[in-house]
Amino acid sequence: MPVKVVATNRKAYHEYHILETVEAGIALTGSEIKSIRGGKISMAEAYVKPENHELWLLNAHIARYDSASYMGHDPIRPRKLLLHRKEIANLIAQTTQRGFTLIPLRVYIKDSRAKLEIAVGRGKKLFDKRETIAERESKRRLDRVIKTRTKP
Repeated sequence: MPVKVVATNRKAYHEYHILETVEAGIALTGSEIKSIRGGKISMAEAYVKPENHELWLLNAHIARYDSASYMGHDPIRPRKLLLHRKEIANLIAQTTQRGFTLIPLRVYIKDSRAKLEIAVGRGKKLFDKRETIAERESKRRLDRVIKTRTKP
């Protein structure tokens, strides 16, 4: 069954060196999953925080579902991530090292369930960001030159 990507954290690859990724489930209410399926989720300010041997997704904004009753959900409530205990322990151990953090990368629907791809990453320094931008620009120029020369 195909995976439908609903939201991505576009800043993540610019701000961090991604070292390892893990797929996690998200504990949601009924109106939240309906909003996610409608694509009404923003991960711009979202982050993952370990707390009491659990992982929590914080600041992810899931818009209220219009057809829900007056008992809808809070758009930015903390949401528990669903992983095996060993996976959680491994991720927490990695993030206790200096400079490492957990970053939410994307939310997608897989087998009718919402999944979150989280990554262990290390923050980039300013010169790393400039280097990445320079590489991207040179690749664009090279592709442009190749495209113009191969036209019939």
